[in-house]
Amino acid sequence: MPPFDLMWAYLLAILVLTLTPGVDTLVVVRNTARGGVHEGAFTSLGVCSGLFIHATLSAVGISLILVQTAWAFTLLKWAGAAYLVWLGLSSLFQAARRAPGLSITATGNSAPSRLGQPFREGLLSNVLNPKTALFYMAFLPQFIDPAGSALGQSMVLAGMHFVMAMAWQCGLALVVARGRGFVMKPRLLRLMHGLTGGVFVALGARLAITQP
Repeated sequence: MPPFDLMWAYLLAILVLTLTPGVDTLVVVRNTARGGVHEGAFTSLGVCSGLFIHATLSAVGISLILVQTAWAFTLLKWAGAAYLVWLGLSSLFQAARRAPGLSITATGNSAPSRLGQPFREGLLSNVLNPKTALFYMAFLPQFIDPAGSALGQSMVLAGMHFVMAMAWQCGLALVVARGRGFVMKPRLLRLMHGLTGGVFVALGARLAITQP
């Protein structure tokens, strides 16, 4: 597990990642509007289950690198820090330009579909999202102790993300279901992108400085 003084960085980063609107958020909102809070919750369960798949693939990659050389692992960590900075700069760029609003209005609930459908939609949305895969591959190695099990540590870290993301997305589903709509104005989107970008740039710099 990562040192205690770095755990805050991991929790902060996944909090920002969870709160940032993206494809997974849109799928949860859409399915909630379509079939109610139950569909939204099962969509969130599918999305968050995909995190363990990304964590497993990341751990396999980390293990293969560790088998080769220690310097390759260090190089991967440097690449991860650079990616976080790039991700932050990209978010800052989006904040600087005029962004369209995100809106969706819930219609009256029809008969809910089988809950397996929203689960599958959420799972595929997450697993097939290249940004999530790249984030996990670049990010998790920052907090893996080379002396321990990469897979075990990755599962624990993904479990923390799972709990946080489920809580946020299920809460979002409740808001959508009860308010019969969800609107994110362009100004709010730009603010969120700006905050996200600043946090990721700072984390990338912090992790680069603390490289072994």
